[in-house]
Amino acid sequence: MFETVARDLLLERTDHTLEVYEGSGSNWRLVKSGTPGNIGSFEDVLFANSEMQDSPVVVALSLNLRESGCTIGLGFVDLTKRLLGMAEFLDDSHFTNVESALVALGCKECLVPIERGKSIEYKMLCDVLTKCGVMLTERKKSEFKTRDLVQDLGRLVKGSIEAVQDLVSGFEFAPGALGALLSYADLLADESNYENYTLRRCNLDSYMRLDSAAMRALNVLESKTDANKNFSLFGLMNRTCTAGMGKRLLHMWLKQPLVDSSIRLPYIKSALERYDGQFSSMMKSRYLKDLELWTGADRLNKFIELVETAVDLDHLESGEYMISSSYDSALTELKEKQELLDSQIHDLHRQTAVDLDLAVDKALKLDKGTQFGHVFRITKKEEPKIRKKLNTQFIVLETRKDGVKFTNTKLKKLGDKYQQIIEEYKSCQKQLVFESLAELISELDVLLSFADLASSCPTPYTRPDITSSDEGDIILEGSRHPCVEAQDWVNFIPNDWPNMGGKSTFIRQVGVNILMAQVGCFVPCDKASISVRDCIFARVGAGDCQLRGVSTFMQEMLETASILKGATDKSLIIIDELGRGTSTYDGFGLAWAICEHIVDVMKAPTLFATHFHELTALAHENDPHKQIVGVANYHVSAHIDASTRKLTMLYKVEPGACDQSFGIHVAEFANFPESVVALAREKAAELEDFSSSAISLIDSSTEEVGSKRKRAFEPDEISKGAAKARQILESFVALPLDTMDKTQALQEVKKLKDNLEKDAQNCHWLQKFL
Repeated sequence: MFETVARDLLLERTDHTLEVYEGSGSNWRLVKSGTPGNIGSFEDVLFANSEMQDSPVVVALSLNLRESGCTIGLGFVDLTKRLLGMAEFLDDSHFTNVESALVALGCKECLVPIERGKSIEYKMLCDVLTKCGVMLTERKKSEFKTRDLVQDLGRLVKGSIEAVQDLVSGFEFAPGALGALLSYADLLADESNYENYTLRRCNLDSYMRLDSAAMRALNVLESKTDANKNFSLFGLMNRTCTAGMGKRLLHMWLKQPLVDSSIRLPYIKSALERYDGQFSSMMKSRYLKDLELWTGADRLNKFIELVETAVDLDHLESGEYMISSSYDSALTELKEKQELLDSQIHDLHRQTAVDLDLAVDKALKLDKGTQFGHVFRITKKEEPKIRKKLNTQFIVLETRKDGVKFTNTKLKKLGDKYQQIIEEYKSCQKQLVFESLAELISELDVLLSFADLASSCPTPYTRPDITSSDEGDIILEGSRHPCVEAQDWVNFIPNDWPNMGGKSTFIRQVGVNILMAQVGCFVPCDKASISVRDCIFARVGAGDCQLRGVSTFMQEMLETASILKGATDKSLIIIDELGRGTSTYDGFGLAWAICEHIVDVMKAPTLFATHFHELTALAHENDPHKQIVGVANYHVSAHIDASTRKLTMLYKVEPGACDQSFGIHVAEFANFPESVVALAREKAAELEDFSSSAISLIDSSTEEVGSKRKRAFEPDEISKGAAKARQILESFVALPLDTMDKTQALQEVKKLKDNLEKDAQNCHWLQKFL
C-alpha cells in the first residue's frame, strides 16, 4: 500500500507532509520526509511505475502591504531541475498576480511567514492557495532573511558570485523569500548541490497570465473526472515520445503561453544550423530519405561503438543505466573509490564468517537492498548457533522466513560510505547526459507532437497569424473546439469565431484557440488571425467552492472581482452566466453594470454568455443614436417544428439577440410530467417580458394591450440607473473601512444610501435595484 498512499498524499491531495520512520519498540528514527513541493526522497517510490508528469515547485512569498498597494517578493525552487528564481511585482487585494504566478510555475507548496493575528489579506491569500491546490506551509519570520544569502547562493549556483550579487541586488523583497527556501529545503547540507543550481530572474510579463479559474474553464490540464484523454487540452496535444521530458515541457508550455510566440524559433533554427555532428545531414534531410545509407555498416557500427564506450554494460544487465566510468575522469575516480569500498566490505564479510564460524556465502550471506543497504543474512536454522554473539556484537534488523538480517558498526559505516559514492556517481553522470541536447530534443518532441495533432485530425489545423497586442483583432474563421471535435460521438459544425451547440463551449473555444496559438501550436480553424493576449480570465462555474465553505454566488463575485481588477485592454475575458446565483433583479443589475464597466473602462475583448435577455439592450441594435460602441449580440440557433413541437439544436452561432427560450422544451424531452410542463408554460407566459411582440426593451412604451409583463424599463433608464448604482458601489469600495470605527462607517454608508434613494425618485429601475 505504501506507493499508493505516498502518491495520494504527495501527488493528488497536495496538502500533507509525509514522514517515514524506522525502528522498533520505543526506538524510532525519522529516515525521510517529503511534501508536495519537495518529493525528492520519495521519487523512487512515486515514479517506480509511471513517469513524472510535472516537476513540483516550492514558492515562498514575502508580502509587503503599503498604502499604494501590496508588493510581493517571490522566490521559488525546482528541486528536480535544480533551478532557483526570484520575481517581484505589485498586486491587488485579491492577489490576482500571485495566483497567475502559482499557476505558471506549477507550484505545489507555498511558504509564508507565520502571522499571529490573521489579517484579511492573509485569509485572502490562503483562499488563493486553496483554489490553486497549493499546500500552505508557515515558517518563522526570521527565516525570511537576506543575511549571507549571496554567499550561500555562490556555493550553490553555477558561475561567478559577482553575477549572483548583481541579480540579487535588483530586488527588494524577493531575496528574503529565497532565503526562506534555502533554509526550508536545506540545500546547503547536501554537497552534491554545490555549483549545480541555476539562478534566474522570473519575468511574469513574458507569459500570458492564467488563473486557476481559467485553467479549469478551458480544461487545460488533465482531471480525474475526464472520460478520456481528449477531454483536456494537455491530453489531446500530448503525443510526445521522449521519456517524460517532452511531456513535462508540454505541461510547462501550457501553463506559460508566450506573449511573443517567436521567442523559441530563432533558438531552434540556430541550434540546428550550428549542429555539425555525426547526424547533421540526417537532421537536415527528410527523415526516411536514404534509409539504407544510414543503416549501413559504416554508420551503424559507429553508433554501436558510441554506446559501448559510453554505457556501462555490466550494470545494464541488472536494469541500471549507468555511464561507463571510462567516459569521464571524475567518474573514473569515483569508480575507484567504490571498488575499494566494495573490496573492504567483502573482506569484512569473510572476517565475520570466520569470527562466527560460518561458511562464507553458504551460511553467512552478504545482501544489498534499498531498505537497509549492505547487511549480513543467515537462515533461521543457523540463528540459534550464534544467538549469543548476535545479541552482543551485532544489531538485528529483521527476522523473516528467509532468515535473519543483521549488521554491525563496521559494516554500517562502510555501507553508508558506499551509498554516498553511488549518489555522487549518479549526480556526476547527470551532468554528462548531454542536458542541453536533451532540452532541445524535448522541445522538438513537443513541436512534433503539435505537428502530429494538427495534421492527423479529420479536419486539419491551420497556422495562425500572430499580431501584436496593440492591434487588438481576434479573427477565427471556421473555428472548432479541439477537445469536443475529438470525441467519437460529435459531428462538429464550425463557426466564424466560434461555435458550439451550447453557448458555454462556444465562448470557451475562443480562449482555447488563443492559448494553443500562444504556446506555438496550429489551431482548429480554417483561418485565424490572433492578437497576442497578456491574460485570459474566465468566470464559468463555481466548481467545488461549497467544499471550501464559499457560497456559489460569493465565488462568482470573487472571480469577477479578480477580472475587474486584473484585466487590461490586452486581455481576453470569458464570462458564462454571471448573476445567476442571486435574485433576478440583483443578478441583472450586476450583470449590466459589469458589462458596461468592461466596455467603457476596461475595453478588453469579452465573450459574455447570459440568459438575461434584457441584457441584449446594451447593444441598442435598433437605435444607432444610443448604441454603445463595441457591443454586439449573438445567439445559438435552434428550430422548433410547428406540428410536433420538437426542438432541434442547429449548433450555429448567428448575429442578433435570441427571440425565445427553450428551457421548457428541454424539460419536455426530459420526460417531465405533462401537468408540470403545462403549468410552466402558463407561468412563463405571465412573467414573459421579452416576448416575440417586443423583442427588446428598446421601445417598451408600446406595451401590448392586456400584457401581463411585470417590468418594462426604458434602456436609458436602465443605463443611467446602473451607472448610478455602480458609482455608489465604487464609493463604498473606496471607503477606508480598516481605519474607521463602526459609527463612522455606518454614517458614511447612510450618506451613500440617501444619495441613491434621491436618485431613485425619478428612476423606476433604480427603485427596483434598491
